[in-house]
Amino acid sequence: MKLEVLNIQGQQTGREIELPEDVFGVEPNEHVVYLAVKQYLAAQRQGTHKAKERNEIAGSTKKLKRQKGTGTARFGDIKNPVFRGGGRIFGPRPRKYNITLNKKVKLLARKSALSSKASAGKIFVIEDFSFEAPKTKAFADILTALKVADQKPVVVTSDYEKEVYLSSRNLPKTKVVRASDLNTYEVMNAGALILSEGAVEKIKEAFAN
Repeated sequence: MKLEVLNIQGQQTGREIELPEDVFGVEPNEHVVYLAVKQYLAAQRQGTHKAKERNEIAGSTKKLKRQKGTGTARFGDIKNPVFRGGGRIFGPRPRKYNITLNKKVKLLARKSALSSKASAGKIFVIEDFSFEAPKTKAFADILTALKVADQKPVVVTSDYEKEVYLSSRNLPKTKVVRASDLNTYEVMNAGALILSEGAVEKIKEAFAN
């Protein structure tokens, strides 16, 4: 698969870049994409939720009434879960939501996500660029020139570009990531995927290994 290389003004440079078919042209596997997205979202959960159970509530342990002869149900102390302010039955406890996936499953998921975006025509390749200083307007002008400003664009760079990252922070629904940090969720969540030429080479190297 070949794509035209664009400059930051959105114009064709007259050059093409080859996207490997075994990465950008595979048959998407929806199930492994689902698993990879599920793993990513689960890992974002803090898991610090906690509710106090009966043995953790501060309160009197005095028996509220006698056991028999009242004509109603028996009661223990005020910490009983049926009372207001009592402990919670089977309340949430701190836990991890991490899901383990096979390396080959995660690799296939990323290939499927990239292939899905490629078949939909949502991948653009631009020349490598950088800023001398953070310029949000300059970054926004690039997205406008590429006609993706309103499509939740994800810009993929070959390495960490501090000025490029800082230039994108104030733009809603816009993200800049390194090629090595690109994951299935970010690819699927992106309306448009903008790859720098260097990022394409990094992706090739990553999948070659």
